[in-house]
Amino acid sequence: MEPFSFASSDSLDYPVRIRIINLEGEEAPVLFSTLLDNPNLRHIGSNQSPFSDLYVTVQVWAGSKPLTVPVQTSFKTFRAERRWGEWLELPVTYSVLPQNACLAITLWDLSPTGDGPYGHRIPFGGATLPLFDKDNQLHKGRQKCHVYRHLHADGHDDTTTPALVPRSRPKDGTPEDKDAAELDRMETLFKKHEMGEIPRVDWLDQLVFRGFERRGLQTARSSLKAKAIRQTEASRDDKSSAQNEKAKPEPSGYFLNVELPRFDFPVVFADYEYPAPPISSFQHLSSSQSNILLKPPPEVHFGPGISVDDDEGYEGRLIRVYDPEVGARDNPAESKHRRLVRSQHRNGILDKDLKPNAKVRDELNVIMSYSPTHTLSPEEKDLIWKFRYHLTRNKKALTKFVKSVNWLDHSESKQAVQVLGKWTDIDVDDALELLGPTFDNSAVRAFAVERLRKADDKELLLYLLQLVQALKYEHISTRPGHEVTHDSSLARFLISRAVHSLALGNYFWWYLMVECDDSSMDQGEETQMIYKKIAYDFMAELVKRPDGKETRKTLLRQAEWIAILSKISGEIKEANESIAKRVERVKHFLADPKNELVTIDPPLPLPLDPSIEICGVVPEDTVVFKSSLHPIKVAFKTTSGRKYPILFKTGDDLRQDQLVIQIITLMDNLLLKENLDLKLSPYKILATGTSAGLSQFVPSMTFQGIASKYRANPAQAYLKQNNPDAQGPFGMRKESLDTFVRSCAGYCVITYILGVGDRHLDNLLLAPDGHFFHADFGYILGRDPKPFAPAMKLSKEMVDCMGGSNSEYYRQFKQYCFLAYSALRKNSNLILNLFSLMVDANIPDIKLEPDKAVLKVKERFHLELSEEDAIRHLERIMDDNLNALVPVVIDKLHELVQAFRA
Repeated sequence: MEPFSFASSDSLDYPVRIRIINLEGEEAPVLFSTLLDNPNLRHIGSNQSPFSDLYVTVQVWAGSKPLTVPVQTSFKTFRAERRWGEWLELPVTYSVLPQNACLAITLWDLSPTGDGPYGHRIPFGGATLPLFDKDNQLHKGRQKCHVYRHLHADGHDDTTTPALVPRSRPKDGTPEDKDAAELDRMETLFKKHEMGEIPRVDWLDQLVFRGFERRGLQTARSSLKAKAIRQTEASRDDKSSAQNEKAKPEPSGYFLNVELPRFDFPVVFADYEYPAPPISSFQHLSSSQSNILLKPPPEVHFGPGISVDDDEGYEGRLIRVYDPEVGARDNPAESKHRRLVRSQHRNGILDKDLKPNAKVRDELNVIMSYSPTHTLSPEEKDLIWKFRYHLTRNKKALTKFVKSVNWLDHSESKQAVQVLGKWTDIDVDDALELLGPTFDNSAVRAFAVERLRKADDKELLLYLLQLVQALKYEHISTRPGHEVTHDSSLARFLISRAVHSLALGNYFWWYLMVECDDSSMDQGEETQMIYKKIAYDFMAELVKRPDGKETRKTLLRQAEWIAILSKISGEIKEANESIAKRVERVKHFLADPKNELVTIDPPLPLPLDPSIEICGVVPEDTVVFKSSLHPIKVAFKTTSGRKYPILFKTGDDLRQDQLVIQIITLMDNLLLKENLDLKLSPYKILATGTSAGLSQFVPSMTFQGIASKYRANPAQAYLKQNNPDAQGPFGMRKESLDTFVRSCAGYCVITYILGVGDRHLDNLLLAPDGHFFHADFGYILGRDPKPFAPAMKLSKEMVDCMGGSNSEYYRQFKQYCFLAYSALRKNSNLILNLFSLMVDANIPDIKLEPDKAVLKVKERFHLELSEEDAIRHLERIMDDNLNALVPVVIDKLHELVQAFRA
C-alpha cells in the first residue's frame, strides 16, 4: 500500500476563507410589459441590466444553525462582467468545524422601495457549499456553485439550495445528456490543471479555454431548454403527484465561481478534543476564587422599544450577536445613488467649463469656510465634485475636494489625481491637513509635501514636531535593506532638508529618538521600527555628504552628553539624602574630569538650542529643587562667554510641555505676522526620551514668591524695584510695564485657547524686565485638578500691577486680548491641524480622549460666532473671572498646602 500523507482538520488553526471570483450565466430578460404591470419588479437592478450591482454574503452553518455572523464583499460596480475577485475571511477556524459545516452563499440585489422581507435587499440567488466532501476531506481549490434564483442560501442539513448538484450518467443517449457529461469531464480536468497535475502549455491552454467557454455556454443553454421541456412534460403526465409533493427549487442558468484555500496535503475531518476540566471545576466557585479572566462582552445596542429586562422575558428570546463591521460599511443604496449622480460628471469634458450661479456660489463659499473637523454631507461632496474644475483656482477648496472623492473608485480617484495637478498653490495649514491620518492616498500626500518644499527652515521648524508624527501615517516598509525614501515622499523630504541644516537635523534627530524610545502599547512595535528605520536612513544620508560626517559626530556627542546628565539626575532622584548633600554630590560629579563636562572641546551645540555652543560647565551654580523628582539646574559656559542655565529632569514625560511651548511659539509668530508684538518669551524645552528631558531656565520669580516678599501690590513693587523710574508710571520704566501688559494679554488668550489647567501663583512667573509667562503644563484641553476652575487665569495680582480694573493699562490689556484672539481665530485651521497630527503622539491629556482633543480646542475658538460676538464672549469670560471669588480661594488654599508641605 502506498503511503498517504494528510493533515487532520482539528490541527488546522487557520481561519475559514473563501474567494468570490465571478458570476457566469444568463437568463431571459423580464418582459417590459411584465415590468409595467408589476412596479415591485421594475426597480430591481437585475431586471434593468444584465450587469447590475450585486454583493455577496457568506455565513458558516452547521446542524441547521448559523455558527458565525455573515461577512460580505465590498460593493462594486460592474460593466461587462460581475467579477469580485475578493477573499473573505470568516471569524471561525477550521479546527473547530463540525463535519456537516457548510457555507451559505447568497447574492443580493438592491431595490429602493424596501418593500420586501429583507428591506432594501432582494435575494438574487443562493447556494450552499459543504466544506467537507463525502470522503470527509476538506474541499479545496476552485468550485463552481449552482445558483438558485430569487432564493437566499439555505444552510440547513437538508438544504434546498445545494451548490454541488451531481449529474446522473446519460441513459437515453440524448445529445443534451452527452453534453452535460462532457461538461463534467472538462470541469474535472480544469481542476487538475489548476492543481498542477496537468502540465501547463500557455498558448494551447488559451485556445482550450476560449473554445470551452463558447461551447460551454451553448451547451448550458441547450441543456436548460431541454430540461425545461422534460420537466413540463413530466408535470403534465403526473399532475396529482406534483400537487401532493412540495416542488424543490431547481438550479438556474447561473453559476458562481468561488475558490477555497489550497493546502500541501489533503485535510481530513477530525473531531476537536476539548481538554477535560478538573473535578474541582464542577464545584460552584465565586469570581474571587476563579483564576479565569473573562473578557467583557461587547456592548449591544437594541432597537427602539426593545428591552432586555429579565422580568419582561426578553433575555431568553433574544440572541446577542456581535458584528464588528456594523457601521463600518456605507449604505449600498446611498453609494449607488452617489455613483449615478457622479457618472454624469465622470468624463469631465463638460465640467471643465461648468461655472456655478450666484446661489450655488454662495453654497460653495459656505462649504469652503468649514473647519477641518467638519464632516461633509453626501450632497456637499457631490456639489464640490461637480464644480471641481472651477474650484481649482481656490486654494482653500483643495482639502474639501479631496474629502469629496471616493478613493476606492479607481476611475474617480484617477481623475482626482489629474485635477490635483491643476490646483493653485495651497497654504501650509491645508498641506498639514492633507498629511493627517484621514488622507491615505500617496498622490495626495505627495502633493502636500510639494507645498512644504516652499517653506524655509525657520518656518519648517515651527511644524517639525507634527511632521515627524505624520510619518506614522505613511506607507513605510520595515523590511531589512529597504530604504524608507522609496515609500514615503514625506520621509524623503524631511531627511533631505535635515541633512542640509544643523538646526533642522538636531531637532529632527531628537524627535525621532523620542519615538524610538516609546515602547508603549499605544505606539506598537511596527511604528517604533518605522522611526528606527528613518533614523538609520537619516544617519546614512549624513555620511554621504562632505560635512555630514561632522554633523553625525555632533549628534552622537549630544547623546553621550544627555546620558551623562541622565546618570547623575537618576542618582539624585533615588538618593535618600538632604538637599544640601544632593547638591554637593551633583557638584562633585560635574567637576570630575572623567565625566568630560568641565571642558567640552570642541564646543558642543546644545540639543535644546543648537545655535548655542557650550564649552564647559559651572559646577558652583548647581541647584537641586525640592520637588518629588528633584530636577537639577546646571549652568554651562557658552562660546560667547555667557552662562546658559538649564533644568534637567528624569522620571517625567515632557512631551506635553514640549507641545504647549511649540504651540505658544507658533502663535507668537502668527501674531507677529499681524504686527502684534505681545512680548512673548516661551522658554526652550526638549524631551530627549519618554521619561527625560531638559528645558531652558529663565531667571524669574513666581507670583507666590513675589507675594511673600512684597505685601502691598507685590507684582508692581517687584517691577518697580528692578526697573525704577521716578518719571514713569507707578515709579517704574514705561517699557517694563508695557512688556508686562502685552505678555499678560498674550498668555491669557493662549492658555485659554489651549485649556491650560492647574493655574496657581506658583506656576505664574515674572522676569525682572517685565516678561510674564506660564510654566508647568501638566493639564491642558480643559482638564484641571481643582473644582470650579476658571476658563482663563487672570489673577488679582496681575490686574493690580496694571493699576486696577479701571486703569488705562487694564483697558490696553483687554484690547491686546481682543486683537490676539481675533488674529488667532483667523489661523484656527492651522492650529487645529497641528493638534490633529498629535492625536497619536502619546501626549497624556490628548491620549485620554483622542477623538475629542481637536474639538476641545475648536470650542475655545467659537468659530460659529461672528468676530464681534466672539470678542464679547471673551470679554464676559474675563469679567466673570475678575469678579469671581473661587479663583482667590483656590490660590489661598494652594498657598496653605504649600506652606504645610514646606
